[in-house]
Amino acid sequence: MKTILILGAGRSSSALITYLLQQAAINSWKIVIGDVSEAAAMQRLGGSRGKGVSFDINNDDESVSIIQTADVVISLLPAHLHVLVARHCLALNKHLLTASYVSDEMQEFHEEAKSKNILLLNECGLDPGIDHMSAMQVIDKIKESGGTMLSFDSFTGGLISPETDSENPWRYKFTWNPRNVVMAGQGTAKFLQQGQYKYIPYHQLFKRITNVTVPGYGEYEGYANRDSLKYLTTYGLQGIQSMLRGTLRNKGYCSAWDVLVQLGCCDDSYMIEGLERMTHRDFINAFLNYDSQLMVEEKLCLSFKLLPNGAEMQRLRWSGFFERELIGLQEGTPAQVLEHILNKKWKLKPEDKDMIVMWHRFVYEVRGAKKEIQASLIATGDDSTYTAMAKTVGLPLGIVAKLLLQGKINSRGVVIPVVKELYDPILKELEEIGIALTEIETSL
Repeated sequence: MKTILILGAGRSSSALITYLLQQAAINSWKIVIGDVSEAAAMQRLGGSRGKGVSFDINNDDESVSIIQTADVVISLLPAHLHVLVARHCLALNKHLLTASYVSDEMQEFHEEAKSKNILLLNECGLDPGIDHMSAMQVIDKIKESGGTMLSFDSFTGGLISPETDSENPWRYKFTWNPRNVVMAGQGTAKFLQQGQYKYIPYHQLFKRITNVTVPGYGEYEGYANRDSLKYLTTYGLQGIQSMLRGTLRNKGYCSAWDVLVQLGCCDDSYMIEGLERMTHRDFINAFLNYDSQLMVEEKLCLSFKLLPNGAEMQRLRWSGFFERELIGLQEGTPAQVLEHILNKKWKLKPEDKDMIVMWHRFVYEVRGAKKEIQASLIATGDDSTYTAMAKTVGLPLGIVAKLLLQGKINSRGVVIPVVKELYDPILKELEEIGIALTEIETSL
């Protein structure tokens, strides 16, 4: 009996586990879920056939004993732990699938994995993942028609559906790892614009936004991902004039978030003193000048030239930043405190529905004519457990695991899903369950 081991039973695992339990029943496979909390692993099984176990990647003996029983390992652990899992998989000759970016350490395993006939597949979730696959499918189609790519823009965002939390001015909640949201964009964004290399340092990132119109869904704003340039080669777009990959948010999000960035609330490099006695209001005030006369709100408006009833202040006020409520932490960095405060309002309620919005724009030339393709994907969650994020992150991994065990995947080494052998069957099955891009082509 073939065994699939899923490491991590967090918020992104629900759709993946449900899908693989169904496939296991059809194919007589065994599903094992490992988590630091055995109870969480068992809960994800929901009484279905399968096994939940306690798993700690930092315990080598335990890790080896569990991984060696699997044929395919899917890691949903925090990204920095994938390398530890990969080392065990290489030593035990097991395939590994993740939804995370390929790290430099992971890339170093490529030749060893190829020599051992092992697949270490990364970037096979939503973003990165479905964005790669859907983009490559269109790019390859353009090239096969004799076209030459001129520019490519791609933005993806995990948002909330229009009917969810209608009073929330951010139009955003945590549908993914909250820490990743708070730390998003740190570093310098790199991209290509009209043949020129462009760089955006972190302190400017949320000021330099791109306006995006998604047909049928309205206006959004996007900020640049950390490094778009490395995908020029990956996508086969050497010589292209423009290349930008970014994250999508609802209108108004970035200017309000920029206030928190400029204040220093996203800093994760030091611990805050006296935190156990600090209120939400004290936290914001800690980053402002001392003034015996002015209120926190007034100082903030003066410092950032904000209108007292402007959109930024409305978002910050709604989030509770000016409340005299105790934060409720004994220790933490500014970033950890920010995450904790936001989670009081941004945590999904059971009935909440999230929404994924993905948008690509391809400009190309074919037989002397300049053309554009805009492609968009919209997915909505069922509730706070079976979210659109969980579906779009987990299902591509589940589909690959199935294909791999069926002997339909020949790729080996450290790979991302930008080849037809991977993206064609994954996108085909996703389309069958209602997750697909809609394309609109026009002449320019």
